[in-house]
Amino acid sequence: MAKEPDTGPSPPANRPGKKITLERTIRAPPREIWELWTTKKGLESWWGPEGFVTKVRRLEVSPGGKFEYEMTATGAEQVEAMKKANLPLTHRAHGSYKEVRAPKRLVYKTVAGFIPGISPYEIATLVEFQVVPGGTKLTVIQDAMHNKEWTRMSEVGMGSSLDKLVNVVEGKRTD
Repeated sequence: MAKEPDTGPSPPANRPGKKITLERTIRAPPREIWELWTTKKGLESWWGPEGFVTKVRRLEVSPGGKFEYEMTATGAEQVEAMKKANLPLTHRAHGSYKEVRAPKRLVYKTVAGFIPGISPYEIATLVEFQVVPGGTKLTVIQDAMHNKEWTRMSEVGMGSSLDKLVNVVEGKRTD
């Protein structure tokens, strides 16, 4: 029997059906934005909330391909928040790609294995790149995390990351 294609995020067991949806319209063609999502140099230029830097350790952008990166708090406010929450300044994340359709769609799962007292679980993310007048509409749909507070932090973090992406793309443009 043929395996059904992975069509997007699946809810974590303890937050069934809950999703985070974020959108940005970026003044650039999809291929340019795709490159920033699918290359080491691209991801390192914007991935992670403001006040964090990312170092990509592994990146195999293909169905079943693995990724791994380290994200480190570097901003004074972020360092203080991590210390206050009793979290390490650097955490390593990993996961795998489920669907890769350049330059239109990425589906991947990340293992949330850095949360004290919580068993690791997967978070699915769907990223769609849609041509719109003036650029590309980027839609990110992500599973909620294990509780409302971590879901809120995830939404704020992804929102900040996407704002950095917009700045990287539009900062390179001269029009």
